[in-house]
Amino acid sequence: MKIAIFSTKPYDREALVAANRRHGHDLSFFEARLQPSTAGLAHGFEAICPFVNDELSAPVIRTLADGGVRLLTLRSAGFNHVDLEAAREADVSVARVPAYSPHAVAEHAVGLILALNRKFHRAYARVREGNFALQGLLGFDLHGKTVGVVGTGRIGVVFARIMSGFGCRILAHDPHPSDEVTALGGDYVPLGDLLTQADIVALHLPLTPATRHLIDGAAVALMKEGAMLINTSRGGLVDTRAVIEGLKSGRIGALGLDVYEEEEELFFEDLSDTVIHDDVFARLLTFPNVLITGHQGFFTREALDNIAEVTLANATAFGTGRGTLHRVPVEPRDG
Repeated sequence: MKIAIFSTKPYDREALVAANRRHGHDLSFFEARLQPSTAGLAHGFEAICPFVNDELSAPVIRTLADGGVRLLTLRSAGFNHVDLEAAREADVSVARVPAYSPHAVAEHAVGLILALNRKFHRAYARVREGNFALQGLLGFDLHGKTVGVVGTGRIGVVFARIMSGFGCRILAHDPHPSDEVTALGGDYVPLGDLLTQADIVALHLPLTPATRHLIDGAAVALMKEGAMLINTSRGGLVDTRAVIEGLKSGRIGALGLDVYEEEEELFFEDLSDTVIHDDVFARLLTFPNVLITGHQGFFTREALDNIAEVTLANATAFGTGRGTLHRVPVEPRDG
């Protein structure tokens, strides 16, 4: 198939070219982010391969379909950025990478916890300046603490397993409980109970209309005083302004983010020589107990290789009818 790949970085090209030796597709790489002004670049292609911050709104999908695109093969697990109804109406199939490396994201979440707790990022900066004072770097033992895992799919299960290994008590919340989490000794409880008891709350669930701003002002008010909040899933799960108020009041003792609800114009780009105009994001950066990484939780060699392989395998399955196509259902909306 002839595939246009958007938001391409050097590491994407390397992984996709290597995987394509097994598939033989005609790949064209575009550094541009997919949006209405760049959708025309896909004219004449049978498929496109977008990333998480590419825009797949109804106008973009109509432009793609008019240009001959029949498949969106996402190189991500999440698909909240796709207007699925528009895809259905345009007869465009949507496929995703359902699991690339749950270990990558779960381990990144644990890394954020360790760094925030023991202040690694602050200690590193101090030592580089010859400051070896320990004041302000006090942490706590993870052993014996209560960790709330919101969402126990593949990533949440791996995260729970790791935190159980630290000797933590596991509380979980998910409409579909995992036997593995239960076997670890984890207890499934309502979200409100989890928030009131957990020393650390970690989000590992998809962004849907039902989960958008799951952590809002009311949820923050329920959290244990000084609790740590970790989000490596999707930025929209968290109402950033509510979390900022929680940081100011001390209700949230530490915040670790690998995602941000308005990250599209920020993440995956070098903006070190520009002024960031997002005042909410800039406010987050002023807190000493906030650690933000730029959506790098997925970024391991194993994950990149798996993403490239499944993305192109989806295109192969779509084009030949052989193999597994990890199709996203595009059901019509109710009403």
